[in-house]
Amino acid sequence: MTVSAPDRAAFFADVEAASQNATYAALATVAAGEPRVRIVHPTWEGDTLWFATFTGSAKHRQLEATPTVELQFQVAPPEFIHVVVRGQASVESDAAERARIWDVIDYDLSAFWSGGPTDESYTAVRVTPERVELSKLYGTQDRRVWQR
Repeated sequence: MTVSAPDRAAFFADVEAASQNATYAALATVAAGEPRVRIVHPTWEGDTLWFATFTGSAKHRQLEATPTVELQFQVAPPEFIHVVVRGQASVESDAAERARIWDVIDYDLSAFWSGGPTDESYTAVRVTPERVELSKLYGTQDRRVWQR
């Protein structure tokens, strides 16, 4: 089922709730024309997805070179909720926005960046979704899709 414009806010609220049950997501990037997948801990803020990474890391370099990404949240039994997000990633460079996102992300970033939101090795990444799918049992039940 395609999500209509009037249902967008409710859909993203359902996506956020389902995603919170997963904690982690697999992030697919591209490096030298080859796919790379790793685990991240993203946080929804409305219809925007955020995560943090280390400045200059392979992930950071890949996102800057090829910003198209896909993330998959998989919630284990008994729910079997499936969330897939395809979109464009961008590194946040504004200091005030980086500080704000430090408080938006739903885990303690100081475990990785002891210097806080001004730590030079902290990078906030925004994912602007182009397509989001929410379903059960690996896309076989209650499938809803939103596209930009």
